[in-house]
Amino acid sequence: MSKYYLFQDNKKCIGCHTCEIQCKSNKHLAMGPKPCQVIQVGPKTIGSVPKISFIFMSCFHCENPWCVSACPTGAMQKRPEDGIVFVEKDLCVGCKTCVSACPWGAPQWNQETGTVVKCDFCMDRIDQGLEPACVSTCTTGCLKFGQVEEMSQIRRERHAKAMASFEDTV
Repeated sequence: MSKYYLFQDNKKCIGCHTCEIQCKSNKHLAMGPKPCQVIQVGPKTIGSVPKISFIFMSCFHCENPWCVSACPTGAMQKRPEDGIVFVEKDLCVGCKTCVSACPWGAPQWNQETGTVVKCDFCMDRIDQGLEPACVSTCTTGCLKFGQVEEMSQIRRERHAKAMASFEDTV
């Protein structure tokens, strides 16, 4: 499992796609592949009020990533020190086996380069002590990045706060 976790507070997300744009800019990607993406859910009516939610999707950096084991050249790798799954571009031959192997669609085909790209938590930025590009430019601050324990604590606090406000209304 990755030492890091990217958390989205979907109640704060407005679907502006700034995270997608900054990710593509940081990775110098043209049209096509989206290492992270915002998926719209809805609109749906809840209590006669139309609602839309936005879900941030990127690589989950699995403990036993199928994309890594499927890659015949070793281009898809997992860093042992922190569990970040990434593509070693010089080794990628463009066979797309990793794309087929990932049930989440994290590896994306880059037609421009003939290779695969995917979210690597902007490991070049992490190595410099910076946040991933998507997090650093999130308009509403709904994206948080950090160590798994820290992000778990944020989730617990958010849930406790939601439960307390729910109990106050009951």
